[in-house]
Amino acid sequence: MGLSSERDAAKRAFLAEAGLGAARREILAGDASTRRYERLHRPDGASLILMDQPPALESRPCPPEATPAERVALGYNASARLAAGRIEAFVAVAGWLRGRGLSAPQVLAHDDAGGFAVLEDLGDALFARLIEDGQAEAPLYEAAVDALVRLHEQPPPPRLEADGSAWPLLSYDDLVLKTGAGLFLEWWPKFAGMAAVDPEQAAEWDRIWAPVRARGQAVAEGPLGVFAHRDYHAENLIWRPERDGVARVGMLDFQDALRAHPAWDLLSLLQDARRDVDPALEAAMLDRYLAARPALDRAAFLADYRALAALNAVRILFIFARQVVFFERPRYVAFMPRTWAHLVRNLADPSLAEVRAWFDRNVPAEARR
Repeated sequence: MGLSSERDAAKRAFLAEAGLGAARREILAGDASTRRYERLHRPDGASLILMDQPPALESRPCPPEATPAERVALGYNASARLAAGRIEAFVAVAGWLRGRGLSAPQVLAHDDAGGFAVLEDLGDALFARLIEDGQAEAPLYEAAVDALVRLHEQPPPPRLEADGSAWPLLSYDDLVLKTGAGLFLEWWPKFAGMAAVDPEQAAEWDRIWAPVRARGQAVAEGPLGVFAHRDYHAENLIWRPERDGVARVGMLDFQDALRAHPAWDLLSLLQDARRDVDPALEAAMLDRYLAARPALDRAAFLADYRALAALNAVRILFIFARQVVFFERPRYVAFMPRTWAHLVRNLADPSLAEVRAWFDRNVPAEARR
């Protein structure tokens, strides 16, 4: 029996054990991860979602006590503190979010070791699709910001537990930030046909980003640190208008959550790599968030927002370049100009002058595509 047939047999056994052996299975479009999703149509007409995450397809997640050197040796998931698709991470985070009055899917059955879970079906009303179909975007973004305000009201616990699963909520630390930014140096030259970055350029890169990383870690691990969804944008938010308040915002793809700077999910939402967000709407949503959290230092917060958004744009460009070059997924090229525009706009901040100068010297205009 081949690996795919073995996996399908395990999936069928899991569904039978969950009482869903008779459900009709509909394959859903995937994303850039190793997860797969199916919609389960029960004989009574109700629908659920099957999450299929083969554990063997991912490198190990980060052990909570691992040193930076140990994390680097373990690989990308440990260095970047990604959950490596672990079902227990999704289950624990989902339960904690629901406990805060937010709309993460209920988990009806799960096999952590096997890599399967049956989830509540939150529907297909993704914010991005609704806006494409003509729905006003401002109320959706206002609701998404209000959900973040709810999330940030209290510091999160160091460990999340729900429905028999547990997962540590680690911090968005220097190594996480360094890993995402550093891989730009490896993958962008491969994509853009540039010469490889030399050791002197790489050393300067590390030096000029160091203050941004230090600030990001200090806030994440201090009293202002908050729960960060980490992939909070219009393709991962589902509108549930029949619910009340912040529960109208259905959340997906949160298993990589960390404790982070409160700007993190805002910049993911408002500087979206996949769709244009008008700068006026971005400014209005930042004002809305800061008005709801008056204890924050506005100037310091916005400076950190721009700096971390610049670092995040670099991380996203590396991811897109790798998707195109290594995985041969050319559709990601379409997102690159928007991400470069975000980066350039953020680098206009005077505090990032050294970073801007590095790009001016080392990444010519024809390579920024």
